[in-house]
Formats: sequence, structure tokens, C-alpha cells
Amino acid sequence: MKHNRPITPQGYAALKTEYDRLFRVERPKVVEIVSWAAGNGDRSENGDYIYGKQKLRSIDYRLGQLSKSMKTANVIDPSDQPDKDHIYFGAQVALADEEDNEIFVTIVGDDESDADLNHIGWNSPLARSLRRAAVGDVRQVNLPSGPKWWEVIAISY
Repeated sequence: MKHNRPITPQGYAALKTEYDRLFRVERPKVVEIVSWAAGNGDRSENGDYIYGKQKLRSIDYRLGQLSKSMKTANVIDPSDQPDKDHIYFGAQVALADEEDNEIFVTIVGDDESDADLNHIGWNSPLARSLRRAAVGDVRQVNLPSGPKWWEVIAISY
């Protein structure tokens, strides 16, 4: 299996923490409830049993997603980036648009993107357009509303 999904060490740790919590805490609780509910007789009208089985399927599905993400993860520490003058994975970037509105984004793995924290996924349109850019470069991002231009103001790792 290819290790082609970049992720920060913190992002990988978060995936592992969620996996461990689901596998060691949540899943055993639900299995216990389902086992108890199964012993209560008719399963077709047993809400605890039906809900428990649905919850178990949901947990197992998420565990599968997390397992796949961790197996294909390529953990990259942004501080190890040798070329700190250009935008690569893990860069913290200050940008200005055509109206001089500034935003600050951090380019992270797709599994750890979070709009509330301004963490954008490596394969997002904005991150793809910024790859290898230097301070002063202007890059176009094609949005559903039309093209938007961003100037790179600062880069840090």
C-alpha cells in the first residue's frame, strides 16, 4: 500500500488517539449493550439491540477509515523542510487577495483540514495553487464563483 497521504505528526497522533478510543473504549461498551439486549428476547422490537447494532456498524466503519488513513499516511514534520522560502507541506502562509484582505492558512494533510483553524488540506484547490510559491508570488485559485487571486505575503514553518 502506498504511503502517499501527507500528514503532520500531530495529525497522525490525533488519528491514532481517535482509533484507540473507539477500539478500546467505545466499541467494547456498545458490544456489551448489544450482548445484554440480545439476551432480552425478541430482537425485532428491541430498541437497545437495534440501536446498538447500528452504533456498532458506525464505529466499525470509522475504525476502517482510520486504519486505512494511518496505513497510507506519510508523516512529514514541517520543521524538517529544507527549503523554507517556498510553500510546501506544513507551511504557514499569509495571503492577501485583490482587496488586500489578509488570511493566514496552514497547509496540512487532507485528514486534518479544519476550516475553523484555517488548516487547509494538501489537495484543496488553494493549497494546490500555492505549492512551490515564494513570497511575492501571485497565484490564481479557481472557485465556483470564478477565479480569485492571492498574493503570498509571508511563509513560515
